[in-house]
Amino acid sequence: MTTVSPTPPPTPVHAALPHPVTPPQPAMQLRELVFGAARAAAVRAAARLGVADALGETPATAQELAALVKAEPAPLRRLLHALSCYGIFTETPDGQFAHTEMSRLLREDDPNSLRYISLWCTEPWTWEVWPHLDDAVRTGESVFADVHGKGFFDYLHQDAHESAQIFNRAMTTSSMQSALDVAELLDLSGVTSVADIGGGQGHVLASLLEKDPALHGTLMDLPGVVARADARLRDEGALVDRTRIVAGDCREAIPVQADLYIIKNILEWDDDSTRRTLRNVVAAARPGARVVVIENLVDDTPSMRFTTAMDLLLLLNVGGAKHTRESLVTRISDAGLLIGDVVPVNAYLHAFECVVPG
Repeated sequence: MTTVSPTPPPTPVHAALPHPVTPPQPAMQLRELVFGAARAAAVRAAARLGVADALGETPATAQELAALVKAEPAPLRRLLHALSCYGIFTETPDGQFAHTEMSRLLREDDPNSLRYISLWCTEPWTWEVWPHLDDAVRTGESVFADVHGKGFFDYLHQDAHESAQIFNRAMTTSSMQSALDVAELLDLSGVTSVADIGGGQGHVLASLLEKDPALHGTLMDLPGVVARADARLRDEGALVDRTRIVAGDCREAIPVQADLYIIKNILEWDDDSTRRTLRNVVAAARPGARVVVIENLVDDTPSMRFTTAMDLLLLLNVGGAKHTRESLVTRISDAGLLIGDVVPVNAYLHAFECVVPG
């Protein structure tokens, strides 16, 4: 008796294509780079639509997701197909979409969520300043006022209220995530008091106080910033009894004494501000006090594509700059601090352990 093997089902038209075995040639790599705006826009669209939040633990079709996010199925499928090329969502052989590690980071409820960071870095004003990068490179100065008629922060708070809110949420999310890394890294042996200088809402300070129940801390930043301090540090917060909040500008003076000073991501505006801040710490601190400077580096880091991109956006917005290891060592040394170990905090931050000389 002759048997007929069953005919295999046809490959669905939406099946994901296999990835090429060899990397793209230089010409295609450059083509992909100059279409980078499409990638950023696709991430922004997915974040604004809430696709990652709508997708559960089981795969779903574009039509099912479109009904949840109030979009058209066909263009949504195109968006998800484009994102899946970069590992943001994955397309199953039967034409459904499922989560990946990266797509989960676009969920608002993910503990490591990058949803607001993704929105912040693709806000409407960003598309308007990037084309002027050549002007910023020629002059070495911010182009933001030329494009928008006023400085970055004035524009943000006066003309772009929604963007300002996204900025605040993005900075809060990023600060809370890195604060846990800082707290895990730092050895608090022999430290009874810590000062978070230019510490924003005080997420690093709160994490350190939670790590060591005997520790007391001071948060210093501009009045409008410390007014929104982490709830743990003020009012009826759990850490309020061990917290002092000082409103002030660290570029002018630092009226705080502590065993350990934290300076995180505030030495990037301009050289004058950096020098004044570091010298003010040295002037305020006791001999032997520790100073930990935490910054993004544009060299000697596994995240150079990320940090160099931030560096260029900083140039466009405010004329600032991220540091190389050498440039930061030079500025710290010029202020009179003695530098010890330089260690990674996470994939994009480094900590410079310093001591105030005797």
